[in-house]
Amino acid sequence: MQYIGYGSLRERAEAEIRAAIVRGDLEPGAVIEDAELADTPGLSRTPVREALAKLAEEGLVESRPHSYTRVTALTARPVRDALVVVRAMHALAARQAAPLSTPEDLSAMRAANEAFAQALDADDAVAALAADDQFHAVVVHRCGNAAIESTIDRFAPIVRRLEHQRFSSPAARHSVVQHQRIIEACEQRDDQLAARLVDENWSTLLEEL
Repeated sequence: MQYIGYGSLRERAEAEIRAAIVRGDLEPGAVIEDAELADTPGLSRTPVREALAKLAEEGLVESRPHSYTRVTALTARPVRDALVVVRAMHALAARQAAPLSTPEDLSAMRAANEAFAQALDADDAVAALAADDQFHAVVVHRCGNAAIESTIDRFAPIVRRLEHQRFSSPAARHSVVQHQRIIEACEQRDDQLAARLVDENWSTLLEEL
């Protein structure tokens, strides 16, 4: 694929560095050298620096001018704080979405959960993370609350490493069952139950801290 345009280079660098952090290729505390990243074919130092600035806003990296740029610690307080917000927003989305759920929503959630289970069976944490995103995105989209969606988008990146870590563990199989119960609650249009189940589902990430 050929990347054309300055913005595309920054977005490419941002996506690749974020993915490396989430997968653990760049471990917590690892020092990031922008000069080394700029050696990647098709990139240069300026878009890499801008990508790192964006990732710093997301809480995935921290910098000290003229000193270092490094991956933030996974157990840092900001990670826990972000998780609390993301969990609350997803639960609120479920409360608003459950009474509005359509047959198409339920079908999409079942398909995403099946893909999630298959990814776990294949020990593919990256695919599991993508399928889990698809599952929860159905509810967030259906609730139709732009403030909820933007808040999740703002704080979700810092939680990604916990999700990847969780989905690399056999314990993640429990989420398949939790997802199914969430689907059933939405099918019953039970807003309170759906919200509680979603809250419980996201709460499992706290064990990773």
